[in-house]
Amino acid sequence: MLLFREKVSADWLPMVKANLPAILVDHAHLERKAATSALNLEKYRDLYDRVDELNAIAIEELQHFQLVLNLLKKRGIPFSQPYPSPWITGLMRAVRNGNRYQAIDHLVSFALIEGRSCEKFQFLAEGLRSIDVELADFYGGLVESEGNHYATYLLMAKAIDEEETDRRLDFYLDLDAKLIRQPNSIPMLH
Repeated sequence: MLLFREKVSADWLPMVKANLPAILVDHAHLERKAATSALNLEKYRDLYDRVDELNAIAIEELQHFQLVLNLLKKRGIPFSQPYPSPWITGLMRAVRNGNRYQAIDHLVSFALIEGRSCEKFQFLAEGLRSIDVELADFYGGLVESEGNHYATYLLMAKAIDEEETDRRLDFYLDLDAKLIRQPNSIPMLH
């Protein structure tokens, strides 16, 4: 697993526990966006031979979206508007122009998003166990998938240009550390 350079804030899990309905709505939007992101990667020439893998990720993300929508319905939580994540916005603003550079940057960014999801879902699986077994099990069941998506995106980037990917991963790990230290009072996964 990825060695992040900054830990998740100690106040993140208590904020999540206190705002589970908002977190579930945010999670639904993140799964929808993850599906769209996988499909959008198919526009890059360097990824034309990976379309089947990207479709499989998109389908899995849409299945996760539906699972979260089902949880919302079951719990009587209305699906509402998304709030932009400062952390994800910060990662996306660093994506460079140019087909190959853009593809690598998107892949590295998406790898980090999936890696943070894997990490946070592990926290939720453990941290929610005493208050909401259903959600703890749900998040525990998503950990492996997020880890696989992280690895897949990183391997795709390295297949395009390993040296450039390593350089950009170093850049993005520094950026992630900077962004994750910024306070965010809106309850969200990222």
